[in-house]
Amino acid sequence: MSTPAGAPAEGSPVPFFINGEEVHPERKFNVVSPASGKVVHKAASATETEVRAALDTAAEAFKTWRKSLPRTRRDIFLKAAEVMERRKEELTEYMINETGCPRRWAEFNVSTAREMILDVAGRLVTLEGSMPTAADPNTGAMILREPFGVILAIAPWNAPYILGIRSVLFPIAAGNTAILKGSELCPRTMWGLCSVLHEAGLPAGVLNLLFHEPVNAAAVTQMLIADPIIKKVNFTGSTMVGRIIGKLAGEHLKPVLLELGGKAPAIVWEDADLDNAAVQCVMGAFLNSGQICMSTERIIVHRKIRAEFEKKFIGAIDNMFGAHTDTPVLINAVGVSKNKKLVDDALSKGASLLYGKHTAEEASATRMRPVVIGGVTPDMDIYKTESFGPTVSLIEIETEEEALRIANDTEYGLSSAVFTEDLRRGLRFAKEIETGAVHINSMTVHDESALPHGGAKASGYGRFNAGHGLSEWVKTKTITFKW
Repeated sequence: MSTPAGAPAEGSPVPFFINGEEVHPERKFNVVSPASGKVVHKAASATETEVRAALDTAAEAFKTWRKSLPRTRRDIFLKAAEVMERRKEELTEYMINETGCPRRWAEFNVSTAREMILDVAGRLVTLEGSMPTAADPNTGAMILREPFGVILAIAPWNAPYILGIRSVLFPIAAGNTAILKGSELCPRTMWGLCSVLHEAGLPAGVLNLLFHEPVNAAAVTQMLIADPIIKKVNFTGSTMVGRIIGKLAGEHLKPVLLELGGKAPAIVWEDADLDNAAVQCVMGAFLNSGQICMSTERIIVHRKIRAEFEKKFIGAIDNMFGAHTDTPVLINAVGVSKNKKLVDDALSKGASLLYGKHTAEEASATRMRPVVIGGVTPDMDIYKTESFGPTVSLIEIETEEEALRIANDTEYGLSSAVFTEDLRRGLRFAKEIETGAVHINSMTVHDESALPHGGAKASGYGRFNAGHGLSEWVKTKTITFKW
């Protein structure tokens, strides 16, 4: 097995990882930086040949990896955390160059991914079987927990180290092997992640990496999911694509774990600490230009404190994302255009612009500053459409019932927040909000390896992270025997 000797030469093509080796096929595509608009490098583009090789390799590696001892896997993960710490600057640069994100977001991704590796290393021993009492006193019974086999993991570009490592770490820790279909928008970042694990000593074939140009997305994905070697799929991305993945998996009777889009609400009650609520809502709405599935998109504010909260909220935006800072970069011009259209539609139907100027000319078509809209009503597109960008709505309410109705009036259900100094009220809200997570007095963007993570409704099903993250990747087998 080859191990990367260090950072690749600047501008060199991004290869696959198949059977522990870097693979450089002839077919490649350009990777363009959204910040500069320039081609930063080329990346390998998968064809049927590479897909077949990855499938066969992962299946062969599973025969031995499934029998590896937990301490063997633990030691590899601990070593990977060391490698990631040593290479953190290199890894950070990959993500900045390919996605145009702020440095602090890239650094957070690297550090969080490293913490997830350490956490999972410590949880490996929690996977246990059991010996229940059978109905017949002369019969014994065992319930084993076994890995599925080869897992297909599909991870997006917006938090590539966090979501990339999450998609493969838990399956591999449970004894599966994996094929990571990385985002074509940040292939070098995904390569960096896989190279860390290989450098740490992950055996050949346990983790294989593919990506492809957009035109081949449907063909490559369908081939992977349809192949009998793939036993389970996890996908993190948009609800639109998630429906396609779910349908394909269903046709082939493959279990699937989906974490999809969101339209996160934040309820700010009349007794809230408004300084804290303002800062948390700003971070929740505008971190990574709002390009996070858990981003705050609707702030539901009690009428009595609406004016005061709005003043503090706008002040916090100015402080963190004002004119003294660089204009945030989105992954492409399509995201900017979508957000501008949502704002235009809302204004044409009676909404008011509370902050920002969505028509401002920026240095490139991929840049947009924060925008806040008031007076949003259900007939406006932005009321229910996931903007996945730097726009947020302020909606005024008076009663708990009204707040809950609006919070739940969406197809999505990933994350939410409640701001109140009355914990009983906060918990009352939390029980009624239809989301996979509710954060009281902190922002909607929250994901850590110790807590199960996933959504409700059109935000997906199944859970990443924590004990749930490992149990998602094992199946039970019942054995009975006569004494």
